[in-house]
Amino acid sequence: MNGNKAKLKFNPNNFEIIEGGDYVVCAVSGKKIPLNQLTYWNVELQEAYFSPKEAQQRYEELNKK
Repeated sequence: MNGNKAKLKFNPNNFEIIEGGDYVVCAVSGKKIPLNQLTYWNVELQEAYFSPKEAQQRYEELNKK
């Protein structure tokens, strides 16, 4: 995917575009996520995730005992 990386602010039910772009990068896998396909993110960490798999992986990393 070509284009520009966007800068977003993640809110509980949506996100705000701070700097326009075409995609963001998954915090776990490094995959590019087109903004129109962005579904998973963490408000507290301000991170985007490619899929539920990456979101679950981050959750498990943060909640190790």
